[in-house]
Amino acid sequence: MKVKTIFWIGLIALGLWYYYDSQPITYGHGQIAPKIPVQKLASKKKFKFRDDYEVLPLATFDITARVLSTERYWLDKEAKLAPVDLALGWGPMSDEKVLDELKISQRNRWFYWNCKKFPIPKNQMEHNAANMHLIPANDEIESKIKSTKKGNLVKFKGFLVKMTKDNGWHWKSSLSRTDTGNGACEVVFVEEFEIISKEETLARIKK
Repeated sequence: MKVKTIFWIGLIALGLWYYYDSQPITYGHGQIAPKIPVQKLASKKKFKFRDDYEVLPLATFDITARVLSTERYWLDKEAKLAPVDLALGWGPMSDEKVLDELKISQRNRWFYWNCKKFPIPKNQMEHNAANMHLIPANDEIESKIKSTKKGNLVKFKGFLVKMTKDNGWHWKSSLSRTDTGNGACEVVFVEEFEIISKEETLARIKK
C-alpha cells in the first residue's frame, strides 16, 4: 500500500475518532441530577497553594451535575489555576427535554444560553445552572477535569474559595446559586472529582 494511501486512511480514521469523541453524551428525557448543590459554612482555615497563592475557604461544596459545556483556557491570568471551566446544570437544567431547546456556549469565563422559546421559566434556568471555575487540588484531579465531555454527569467536592496573591490579585467565588451577571460564577477548589458512567447514570434515572 502506498504511503499516500496510508496517510489518507489514517487521516480519515483520526477525523472519525475526533468526530465521535466530541459528540455529547445523551440519555433521553429526564433529570439526571435532580438535587441542588450542597454548601455549608467552611471551618477550614486559609492555606497556601503552589507557594504564591493563598486560599480562603468560604464554604464547603458538594455537587452532582450535568456538564452543559466545557471550555479550556490557556492565556488569561487564571489559566494556571483553573485551566477548565464547566457550565453545569442540575434539576430541570439536567433534563435533555429542556436542554434540547437551548444553545449553550462559553467564552471569556462566562456561560451563555440562547433559545427561541423558553422551555421552562427563565428564573428556573438561571437558578439551576452555573459556570464554575475549577481549581484542581492535584494533577490527577486536573486530568479528570480536562477529560470531561459535554453530557457527562460529574460529582465533585471541595470548597468555594477566595484566591489571593501578594500583588493584590484576587478571585472570589459566588456563594449563591440564584445570582446572575458579573461575580455570579463559582470558584471551586476541587479536592474530589468523579465522572459517573453513562450506565450508572441511566440506572439512576430508572430508580
